[in-house]
Amino acid sequence: MRVNNVMKLAKRSMLAGLVGTLALAVSACGSNSAPGGGTTTTAENTASPQPTAALSLADIETKAKQEGEVVSVGMPDSWANWKDTWTDLGSKYGLKHTDTDMSSAEEIAKFEAEKNNPTADIGDVGIAFGPVAVEKGVTQPYKTSYWDEIPTWAKDSEGHWIVGYQGTIATITNKELVKNPPKSWDDLKKGDYKVAVGDVMKAAQAQMAVLAAAMAFGGDEKNIQPGIDFFAELAKQGRLSLAEVKVANFEKGEVEVAFLWDFNALGYRDQIDSNRFEVSIPSEGSVVSGYATIINKYAPHPHAAMLTREYILSDAGQINLAKGYARPIRDSVKLPDDVASKLIAKEQYKNAKPVLDYKAWEETAKKLPQLWQEQVLANMK
Repeated sequence: MRVNNVMKLAKRSMLAGLVGTLALAVSACGSNSAPGGGTTTTAENTASPQPTAALSLADIETKAKQEGEVVSVGMPDSWANWKDTWTDLGSKYGLKHTDTDMSSAEEIAKFEAEKNNPTADIGDVGIAFGPVAVEKGVTQPYKTSYWDEIPTWAKDSEGHWIVGYQGTIATITNKELVKNPPKSWDDLKKGDYKVAVGDVMKAAQAQMAVLAAAMAFGGDEKNIQPGIDFFAELAKQGRLSLAEVKVANFEKGEVEVAFLWDFNALGYRDQIDSNRFEVSIPSEGSVVSGYATIINKYAPHPHAAMLTREYILSDAGQINLAKGYARPIRDSVKLPDDVASKLIAKEQYKNAKPVLDYKAWEETAKKLPQLWQEQVLANMK
């Protein structure tokens, strides 16, 4: 289950880490241009009516209003401001909403288990779980009118899953403890402070920090060794902190510098004291991931689910994501100044890269705990 606090988003990442895959913040404020004609395809379903041909957005809106409801899983109000999106869908289209909070793996299992008596329409899963859902045969495609703006790495080729928001591994520094907050991996190597990364043995967020280091030093999801070497050197210097990267430890001053997803780091910063912490993307490089919507193949309200995905990817929906500290997947969206000011400057992301081979990363992630134990923790001072 997800915690009921947007500032503790790391828990969901840990859930995904436990199954050896990646896991990686949303609501509407104003309305910019209205969503426009997406596409859908036939989806076989023995339990509830499904779309039988490509529909215009106007058709989808009409049918969604007739359905009158959208039921989500893993998309609670407290998860990065989803509540405003649900409010907007209610006010604009008359859609009632309910959610059951659960992990990515649980969402897929629910879709499969309930196929003859479905209750859920749409879910939000870590990107690595998108292909899993497709393999299980529990999704139906819908590309939305913003399809061409979505990066190739962030969508299924048929539209079975589409990333709505992304996260990048960042550093968060307590400026009361560190006078010159690190801006790069080189700064981190030369520092005299301790660096916390979390539980690499099981937490996906921590494992992705190791991958980020690997990418910065020439590695990738198939070659994690440069990342291991970086943290092994910190351990040898006595600079690797084993403190948990949770908000209480930041509040108490027990963490000087740590690695977190950018949306977690920004959330922690503003929850505690925005003047006390600095959040940066290491300049040499980092890793990008995201969360994707999946529409239940057996959805009792399929058009409402499609309209929900359409709205999430609209300008207003993308601004909602930014209000929850996550970067929109659509680069063309202009954020209001007050929203943009709370985020990391776009230019800091220029060397951040996505995982391109999740099968390879899954295999690497399985080996990572042993490598960490043998090459990093064994060198702790």
